[in-house]
Amino acid sequence: MEGEPGVSEQPRDTAQMPPVPPAHPTVPPPPVPPSAFSAPAPGTPGQPADPPQPPNGPQDPYGSYALSPAPAPEQRRRPGAGGLVAAVIVAALVAGGVGGGIGYWAANRADNGSTTVSSAVDPKALNRPPSSVAGIANRALPSVVTINASGSQESGTGTGFVYDTQGHILTNNHVVAPAANGGKLTVTFSNGKTYDAEVVGRAQGYDIAVIKLKNAGDAKLNPLPVGNSDQAAVGDATIAIGAPFGLSGTVTTGIVSAKNRPVASSDGQGSTASYMSALQTDASINPGNSGGPLLNANGAVIGVNSAIQSANNGASSPFGGSSQAGSIGLGFAIPINEAKYVADTLIKTGQPVYAVMGLSVNMNYNGQGAQISDNGANGGSAVTAGGPGDKAGLKPGDVITKLNDTVVDSGPTLIGTIWQHRPGDQAQVTYQRGGSTHTTTVTLGERKGDS
Repeated sequence: MEGEPGVSEQPRDTAQMPPVPPAHPTVPPPPVPPSAFSAPAPGTPGQPADPPQPPNGPQDPYGSYALSPAPAPEQRRRPGAGGLVAAVIVAALVAGGVGGGIGYWAANRADNGSTTVSSAVDPKALNRPPSSVAGIANRALPSVVTINASGSQESGTGTGFVYDTQGHILTNNHVVAPAANGGKLTVTFSNGKTYDAEVVGRAQGYDIAVIKLKNAGDAKLNPLPVGNSDQAAVGDATIAIGAPFGLSGTVTTGIVSAKNRPVASSDGQGSTASYMSALQTDASINPGNSGGPLLNANGAVIGVNSAIQSANNGASSPFGGSSQAGSIGLGFAIPINEAKYVADTLIKTGQPVYAVMGLSVNMNYNGQGAQISDNGANGGSAVTAGGPGDKAGLKPGDVITKLNDTVVDSGPTLIGTIWQHRPGDQAQVTYQRGGSTHTTTVTLGERKGDS
């Protein structure tokens, strides 16, 4: 936020305290030392004139402004302030030697006009433990990068992190999408060095992408340690690092607020939605945090920050797109176990691989569960003939309510849960048909590439 202009202290009228009669009338009171709280009048013998004041104050990083000019010496005088202090000191002297001594010492010690107190600094306190947030951030920041993607139609800024020593960077698909077709990608490290990059592979459905640095022989590539998102528990500490609104190297903290949160997100540009069974966190993340790491208390990556719940439109919105919604404490990260599988596949083959059931889901169904559509895409069958769902006996109109141990409450939940599995995995499916509950076992099939 832009700072407010500086405000000079204005003179205040202070009522003069009545003189205090001395304890011994025949002995004149001791001379009053100079007060540390009142400025000498201009022109007082032996007092140099105030140095000229600079016309402007410090510049705000987001917009320049001038502080109010320093007041002239006569403006800084506080009428009656000298008499007030003198009366207070005299009263202290009359009250007793201890009080008077303290008052005199304080006035003499504060001869520079400052009333601030400096705290003692323990050198040990500056050595942050490696397990502290400061220690984790210090290790992780050199491995977190800011990504700028530009194309013929749009551009944007997001985040990524070093995945391996070969120069691969893991990020979100929607971060690099503007540069996917002949655009330009650049990667900037925390030390300010910038490198060109190219897309290795993108998975739109998972919202994961891998890019690789070009001509980066001098780059210091320290991959972030990868954790196990399955072991994350609600209440675990989290640390998010990214470039919200272009502010690179921003570190925020929070906790794991929930697990297996079904989220469907898109960039608001008409692209196909991405689905995830996400880690929810209250760590402050905003547009530009996309693709950045969500770390645990050990500094290991447990998720890739990807979407937020926006108060503006009440819908999930990924970072880095056209939406400028801010954090309301509801952020979502792709679990790193899923992101790692996708990244490794992209590096190896250049295209994503999805587990599928071979059926179409009715996204307009409002009941509890995920309903198989009556018709498939382009008027075809909603259940692919000979596919995994067909072999398991599923039919159009069936409502799937559970997949293994996961309760299915919507279409996005079903898709996100399926994509947590691998082709060839067997899944027990609970479904309803004609008011009756049934179970069956589905052997998941495979789909390569984004359709």
